[in-house]
Amino acid sequence: MNQTSTQSCRDKIYQDFQQCRLKTMTLFADIDEASFRGQSHPEFSPVGWHLGHIGMTEGYWILEQLAGQPQLYPEYRQLFAADGLPKCDRGLLVPSFPEVCDILSSIRTKVFTYLEAAPLDEQERLWRFIIQHESMHNETIAFVLQIQNLLESRDKIPGQITDGHPVAAEMLEIPAGEFDMGSNSIDAMDNERPGHRVYLDTYWIDRYPVTCGQYRQFIADGGYQKESWWSPDGWKWLQENPVVQPLYWHNESEWKNHPVCGVSWYEADAYARYVGKRLPTEAEWEKAASWDAAAGRSRTYPWGEEMPSGKQCNCDGIVGQTTPVNAASAGQSAYGMEDALGNVWEWTGSWFDRYEGFAWYPYRGYSQAYFDNQHRVIKGASWATRPWVMRASLRNWYHPGVRQILAGFRCASSQP
Repeated sequence: MNQTSTQSCRDKIYQDFQQCRLKTMTLFADIDEASFRGQSHPEFSPVGWHLGHIGMTEGYWILEQLAGQPQLYPEYRQLFAADGLPKCDRGLLVPSFPEVCDILSSIRTKVFTYLEAAPLDEQERLWRFIIQHESMHNETIAFVLQIQNLLESRDKIPGQITDGHPVAAEMLEIPAGEFDMGSNSIDAMDNERPGHRVYLDTYWIDRYPVTCGQYRQFIADGGYQKESWWSPDGWKWLQENPVVQPLYWHNESEWKNHPVCGVSWYEADAYARYVGKRLPTEAEWEKAASWDAAAGRSRTYPWGEEMPSGKQCNCDGIVGQTTPVNAASAGQSAYGMEDALGNVWEWTGSWFDRYEGFAWYPYRGYSQAYFDNQHRVIKGASWATRPWVMRASLRNWYHPGVRQILAGFRCASSQP
């Protein structure tokens, strides 16, 4: 980088770090100590742990690894490490909210002092990783708080969103051909790299995610009682987890055009079988969302290169809940796929695995530990996702039985 571009990069990182931290802290407005330290689900840490982890991770990578400074708050290193204490033991040891805020403030002050002279031509990728790391934990905090307030949130309907006519289950034809999958951008996580060409035969994919209105029919037709619509593993999961509707379910007619949210991969797969379709592969989803055949290139976002905002999609916690799947036509892809980014994450039929040429970054366990044929890829983003981790190439992954994440799905087919 020349001096001008380096300063521009420095200014952008400073602004992004500031904006993201402000958004982080809004999640804790009026929080009480019980909610700060309480564990709402055995698979997820208390929100107070996530806040401390955000700060300690930033200090470790920026101050210790890049700046070579001594370790800060060594007494909290094990507590706030991702591989430290069991999740069930973290809440009792998390300091109070004001104390954690002081830790984050102290670390951030030193980080910004170092940023003034940091050699960003060598370090920009790691700084971008840290902003995305905080953004990802923002989303975890958001849905953990939603789990805590599940009963209340079920009755919360965003009044400014109109109902409209039921959304039809329209499908888009995606012609056969190659497209550019993945990304080599400075923001790209290790599992998104390297960008590569993929050929797909012609297929069809839903214009919109499956709505509550559509999923309601699956429930009414005995979807959770009929084994024939479930895979063997899915039926086994259902017997061990006897649910009868999605976790974040709204049965009221006002929600009929909102995407179904809070389903496991097994539930999504069962619904797809019920309607005679299947879940799209990761490549099918990404091509429909990003490929601009006329230009011969992939777009960063379905609509182009403009960073996500409320104009193109429901993201960044602006609304605080899902919105109708057809509420943001400005966000459609070149093929006409809508609501791909924001609102709800979308399950795919693919297992999470490395791309050929994969190289781990910034540490071996970030992605590589999950290439175990036990995690399904989810694509897109949710209403709680921050703009810094929204792009068509981004890959997320979870065990197929997880329902707490803000996930829905859309269907695909190899036949019209």
